[in-house]
Amino acid sequence: MTERPTSTPRIAADTSPGGVGAARGNREARRALLQRRIRLVVTFTIAYNVIEAAVALSAGAASSSAALIGFGLDSIIEVLSAAAVAWQFTRKDPERWEKPTLRVIAIAFFALAAYVTISSVLALTSGSDVEHSTVGIVLAAVSVVLMPFLSLIERRTGRELGSATAVADSKQTLICTYLSAAVLLGLVLNSLFGLAWADAVAGLVIAAFAVREGIEAWKGDACATSVGMLLEDDHDHDHDHDHDHDH
Repeated sequence: MTERPTSTPRIAADTSPGGVGAARGNREARRALLQRRIRLVVTFTIAYNVIEAAVALSAGAASSSAALIGFGLDSIIEVLSAAAVAWQFTRKDPERWEKPTLRVIAIAFFALAAYVTISSVLALTSGSDVEHSTVGIVLAAVSVVLMPFLSLIERRTGRELGSATAVADSKQTLICTYLSAAVLLGLVLNSLFGLAWADAVAGLVIAAFAVREGIEAWKGDACATSVGMLLEDDHDHDHDHDHDHDH
């Protein structure tokens, strides 16, 4: 006797009001989870930049490293620019303050580029020695390992959330990895082979990076800042709250 094939019963989609409401609730819960994840990554990144700046500046001063000093100053400007953007959005008319805020940030980056360029060129021409810095090497190595990880989390989360700002900020974090790698290479070459010029060249890389950041800020590209991410989440939260209130 031949068995008749049995058809697999189809599960009908739950189109009842309760089912639709549950699905919507799941989506909102997932979105809230993704936003919290991005907030955590961004907050950690800013906090790490503060620590990075303090360690890099102290290690750079102790070892006479133009690369480490430039690295620390860049971290300070990143944090201060984030604070400036946050301050801007505490004003009653934040749009009116946007251009002046960005211009100040841009000038700070240009000043950093000029300072590091002069320091690096003087180091190259004078042939001054740069002392070995174990702390600087460890700091740069940690940044090289940590930043791609943070960038990956933020990029994947941003894509799932549909946030262009999060994806842009993740790219910015990844670029910081290249900066850390340049500093690490310069410090290692100087420590292993006594190539003091490698530290100065790493400083010039930082100067070029600062010029790029300054140009972007001058053009008005503030959406890719970490604080911009936090403010975007606040705006989305307020918008969702108003939408729910209307209903």
